[in-house]
Amino acid sequence: MIKTNLEDHLRELKIAKESGDKAGQGCIYCNLGSACQSLGDFKQAIDYHKQDLSIALELGQRDAERRAYCNLGNVYDSMGDFKQAIDYHKQSLSIALELGQRDAEGRAYCNLGNAYQSLSDFKQAIDYHEQDLSIAKELGERDSEGDAYCNLGNAYQGLGDFKLAIEYHYKSLSIAKELGRRDIEGQAYCSLGNDYQSLGNFKQAIDYHRQSLSIAKDLGQKDVEGQAYCSLGITYDSLGDFRGALDYHTQGLSIAKDLGQRDNEGRAYCNLGNAYQSLGDFKQAIDYHKEALRIAKDMGQKDAQGDAYCNLGNAYHSLGDFQQAIDYHQRALSIATELGQRDSEGRAYCNLGSAYDSVGELERAIEYHALGLHIAIELGKKDAEGSAYCNLGSTYQSLGDFKKAIDFYKRALLIAKELHQRDAEGRAYCNLGNTYDSLGDFKQALDYHNQYLSIARELGQKNDEGRACYRVGRDFESSGNLYDALNYYRSSVKAFNEITSLLQSEDTWKISFRNACQDSYTALWSVLLRLEMPEEALRVAEEGRAQALMDLMKYQYGSESQASESLESTATTTHILSEIHTPTVFIALKGNTVNLWLLMGAHVHFEKKSIENVSLLIENAFKEIVHGVDVKYENRSLDDPEGETPLSEESCHHMADSKTNYLRVLFDTVIGPIAHLLKGDELIIVPDGPLCLAPYAACVNEASKYLSESTRIRILPSLTSLKLITSCPEGYHRKNGVLLVGDPCLEKAGPKHRKVSRLPGARKEVEMIGEILNTAPLTGENATKDEVLKQLGSVALVHIAAHSDMQAGEILLAPNTARTSKTPKKRDYMLRMSDVQAVQLRARLVVLSCSNSAQGQITPEGVVGIGRAFLGAGARSVLASLWAIDDEVTIEFMKSFYTHLARGHSTSVALNWAMKCLRESMKFCAVKHWAPFVLIGDDVTIEFGQS
Repeated sequence: MIKTNLEDHLRELKIAKESGDKAGQGCIYCNLGSACQSLGDFKQAIDYHKQDLSIALELGQRDAERRAYCNLGNVYDSMGDFKQAIDYHKQSLSIALELGQRDAEGRAYCNLGNAYQSLSDFKQAIDYHEQDLSIAKELGERDSEGDAYCNLGNAYQGLGDFKLAIEYHYKSLSIAKELGRRDIEGQAYCSLGNDYQSLGNFKQAIDYHRQSLSIAKDLGQKDVEGQAYCSLGITYDSLGDFRGALDYHTQGLSIAKDLGQRDNEGRAYCNLGNAYQSLGDFKQAIDYHKEALRIAKDMGQKDAQGDAYCNLGNAYHSLGDFQQAIDYHQRALSIATELGQRDSEGRAYCNLGSAYDSVGELERAIEYHALGLHIAIELGKKDAEGSAYCNLGSTYQSLGDFKKAIDFYKRALLIAKELHQRDAEGRAYCNLGNTYDSLGDFKQALDYHNQYLSIARELGQKNDEGRACYRVGRDFESSGNLYDALNYYRSSVKAFNEITSLLQSEDTWKISFRNACQDSYTALWSVLLRLEMPEEALRVAEEGRAQALMDLMKYQYGSESQASESLESTATTTHILSEIHTPTVFIALKGNTVNLWLLMGAHVHFEKKSIENVSLLIENAFKEIVHGVDVKYENRSLDDPEGETPLSEESCHHMADSKTNYLRVLFDTVIGPIAHLLKGDELIIVPDGPLCLAPYAACVNEASKYLSESTRIRILPSLTSLKLITSCPEGYHRKNGVLLVGDPCLEKAGPKHRKVSRLPGARKEVEMIGEILNTAPLTGENATKDEVLKQLGSVALVHIAAHSDMQAGEILLAPNTARTSKTPKKRDYMLRMSDVQAVQLRARLVVLSCSNSAQGQITPEGVVGIGRAFLGAGARSVLASLWAIDDEVTIEFMKSFYTHLARGHSTSVALNWAMKCLRESMKFCAVKHWAPFVLIGDDVTIEFGQS
């Protein structure tokens, strides 16, 4: 209907222009602006109203000028730019006073009151609404009087004076009934519903919202019907009935789409996102919040953008991605400050404080929380005040000031009970329990944590249920009740696994969430060890290992149903390892204890070793390796554009001259406890934490021999990963075919990357390998992303020597030559793992001759970097380097490696021969030269007879 009116107005405008009727044109521009505002096209509405204003100024029509200012103020109010709206409404008021138009004066007071209310300046809003009410009574305009009562009720609701709000809304309802205004009656019911919801009387709130919904349906007001669904959804959300909330918000969204109301559509996405977040489905929540943000940007609604940034920040915080959360909350704060929205500003301070608390910046967190508390008290917002007390308590607890923390938590609990906020009450119980746990009062801690768990289950909050179960488990374990602790830890992990399953294919989110709930997984296998159940502990530790990577591999191999064993499964460790015949060491770290399971066939042997600092051990081992060795190499990593600092003179001493031999300590820690049980010349290691980056090939036994001299070593992200690889469909991985890529030309890439240096050593490397394997490599301008992707899915061996971003899992290739007329975008030359997965990588072996390609971010998921990315994309095995090595050494290493690989040896055998070749040479005998490469995944052979 509105679109039809718009078309009619445009035809009228054409006629008015043809007849030269300027005043008529102004009226039509006014109507066009109102129609566009109804459609949510605020930018076009502003344009039309400004043309109306221009004509009014030209003709000296003060009343028309006032009308234009009023309309412009209303549009800017819809856009969330309340300061600009106030400016226009004040100009409208000034003209109304000048012309003595009391009714127009009252409307201006009404509009100003609503704008100031949006800025949370409720006292100023009340002042304007009372002036509007006075004029309405003076003129005997009962409908305007009813509107004023409604607005006053809304303002008092914002102040937290719900009793007075209800009084005003009842007066509005009474006038609506008196005048037979069913539409206004429905609006009054909606307002009363909001009042009772704020009081925590959800039953009464739902009753009023349903009466509002019934009237909207009777009158055929689809837009009001949609708003009623929204209000009911928000009330059900407050009740903790998130499924019911989803149903109502979905109905509201459907109506908004049908009516083409983009602003209401955005609000519906926002509400849906909040409900899914409460249910722990963070992927769905983020999807909806991003959709709300997109609409807000399209419509130029700054306040709605701020809300979306706030919601996204909260969702990423729940996932444990605190830096991303901080970024979104800073954007929300910037918008709130720009718009003068004090309540939104206070909320942003609160959220930033929580995020900085999570990253350990406690003084900064207190500063933000104090700012949030100040604004909450200033605005009289009790719920925000309670949240601020809760957050301050958390930060003071982190500082060790438990007395002050408890005081803040009890203030928060009191407000939560007063407002009947069950979720806030649960959080207060959780925090009080944590504090008493820190004080060693486990009985009191258990009481509070049980109340937290009860509320989480009552509200269906899976994430909180998982955390509550973990906390209760800790209380029992601290009290010495291990079996009760075990049961609650199991429940915690079960809840978190259910949430993880909802994240579907979102790899980054799974990694982040897994990191956030690491304590529960560790606590479960740790208490099993305390109960002397090592095999069960192994199964649990394995289930939590590299979950996101396993999901990627299952997707690639089409084996989604081959899920890792669940905690309720009766499958034994022997069954899990049925296809792993090589001696395997599974490592799990907790504190300063290295837990080791040696798996040999059906036999499982458990040992543990205490060490002061695992991270420091690895760091010192690397220092020992590079001590006294001078290298000259191409820096192929984008993470360190300056490259490494050249070291001093080369030394061929096997050991660094220091009091502690850290490579020996590494052996004694990981291999020593089970060395007497090892048989054969192969060993698989499933590492954990910092030990994922350990140079195992270089660790030294009691006879001063390197482990790699007697043992071929492979690394696995998890036990399940090898089972997935060996169980993949027959013929999935190619048996032959070679793709060699080196020194891609980036001169036509984007400005950021075209300055990246060329890699002549990489070109020489792949050309040498090409001669051995009788394969022409892709180099320079020929090494384009399109060409690499074209060949990637049809070869058994992929060798890449190029610039890479090890953290992001990306490799720089030459841009497609067909696009050289324009500046290529990153997608034209940056090989991402999504690209690799799209072509279904079938390689048996991927060799990443890029700087530090085995490195990456250490997480509970394992090493998240480029090596993991190729394994997740379908590669059967990956050969990567722990550090950068000399260019000349790389040539010698690869020559030996590919010579043996071409003779039919397996990858691990060829790798050991290459290390042996360098180790026994006079020139390259230093550990730095021969020990960087690690084999991840299966031990494969490749047929080079065909290309």
